[in-house]
Amino acid sequence: MQRRKFLQSSLAATAGLAISINPATAGEKSPAQKEVYEWREYEMRFGSDHKQLENYFKTALIPALNKHGVKTVGVFKEWAPSEPAKVYLLVPYASLDSYLSVNMKVKADADYIKNSADYNSIPADKPVYSRFASSLMIAFDGWPAITVPPGKSRIFELRTYEGYSEDAVRRKIKMFNDGEYPIFQRAKLNPVFFGEVIAGDRQPRLTYMLTCDSMEERKKGWGAFVADPAWKKMVADPQYANTISIIRNTFLVPTEYSQV
Repeated sequence: MQRRKFLQSSLAATAGLAISINPATAGEKSPAQKEVYEWREYEMRFGSDHKQLENYFKTALIPALNKHGVKTVGVFKEWAPSEPAKVYLLVPYASLDSYLSVNMKVKADADYIKNSADYNSIPADKPVYSRFASSLMIAFDGWPAITVPPGKSRIFELRTYEGYSEDAVRRKIKMFNDGEYPIFQRAKLNPVFFGEVIAGDRQPRLTYMLTCDSMEERKKGWGAFVADPAWKKMVADPQYANTISIIRNTFLVPTEYSQV
């Protein structure tokens, strides 16, 4: 119990700092409840049986998360597979408190424990993955909850922006909140989520996800985005200068059992 209180206080303090330094919200009423996202990147082992991890997701982890209130869990693979292959997991929680309480409930859930038996019995000399990296994000004020796209064939683009300082990332988040969302929508670069990374590597940074029907539509969308008059006006505004040092993007496709 003490450990849970410590973790909750630490995460809440981190998230609170991220929110409090945004002058756009200063003096205003509290914004809508913002979701918290856990993002995992699994680096698979050469020659391993990927179905072991996927069966764990399908039969144990996702059903347990759904049972305890997390309804849209995303599982993705790379659009152009790399070597070693990677598998990605997205878990949206209602809040930081939900992140803590749901994880405790899942670990103690009898069905989850039973359904994880095969996964937990994988021998040490035949691991499925090398390691997985995990980050925790809190949603932006202007896009406080995940938007689940229609269930049809599509691609996802995961974009990560690293800034040279915390203030640079704060200003870039402000840029999103001040008017980028409608530009994405006009360009048919459909937003899924936007998150400020509050725990993870390569800080400070933010991550967001877009989706399109195809790579061709993605290319057209970005062309329309950079040509949009509202974008040209925003990018010329001095307050948004030097907000991004590095941009990383990854193209993904959902697994057949992904809920996003």
